[in-house]
Amino acid sequence: MTMIAAMGRISQIQATLQQLSGVSTDRVTTTAAAATTAAASASAGSFAATLAAALGTAATSATGSGMGASGADVVASAEKYLGVPYVFGGEDSSGMDCSGLVQTVYADIGIELPRLVSGQMKMGTEVASLAEAQPGDLIVTGGGDHILIYAGDNKVIHAPYPGRTVCLREAYMTDADITTIRRIIPTDTAATGAGSADRLNAAFAAFAQQNSTVMGSAL
Repeated sequence: MTMIAAMGRISQIQATLQQLSGVSTDRVTTTAAAATTAAASASAGSFAATLAAALGTAATSATGSGMGASGADVVASAEKYLGVPYVFGGEDSSGMDCSGLVQTVYADIGIELPRLVSGQMKMGTEVASLAEAQPGDLIVTGGGDHILIYAGDNKVIHAPYPGRTVCLREAYMTDADITTIRRIIPTDTAATGAGSADRLNAAFAAFAQQNSTVMGSAL
C-alpha cells in the first residue's frame, strides 16, 4: 500500500467519522495523521478490518439538512399524513405506499432517504430489538416487503396496503417478524461522536503496534 493510497484511506475515514458521529474535523485529522505511517505499511484489507472493528457495524448516512431534527420531529411529520389513502407508488398527500410515506416524512424534516424499502433498510444504524426502538426509527418486516415508522409507546405509523389509509396503531410485530430496525437520527450525537473517536484512537494505536515490525523492515 503506497503512501498516497494510505492518505486516500485516511481521507475516507475522516469523511466516515464526520457522517457517523459529528466528531470535530480537528480531532479526526489529528488522529488520522498519527496513524498515517502505520496505515501505509499495511494492506488495504487489514486496514479496513481494523476500522470495522473500531466502529462496529458501519452506518450508511442519510443526506440533507435535517441535522437538528429529532425522532419526535419524525413522528410529528408522519402524523400529518394520517388518513392518506394507500396508493402503490404514491409519495404525497393524495396517496402513499409504505416507503413513499417514509421518504416523504423524512424529506419534510430535511433528510433525504432512498425511495424504496430496499434502500431505506440500509440507512442509519441498526437497532438490536423492538424493545430498544425509539420514536422515528424505521422497522422493516418481511425481508423488505414493508416498512413502518416507530412512534413510541409500542405504536407504529405506516401505510398498510390497498384499501387502507396511513394509520397509527399498536406495533403488531415481534422481533421474530422484524428484518431490521434502522435509526436514522442519532439519539445523542455528542456522546456518539466521543465514543467513535475513542474507539478509533484505540484501533489506530493497535494497528500501529501490530505493524511496527513491518514498518521497521521497510525503513
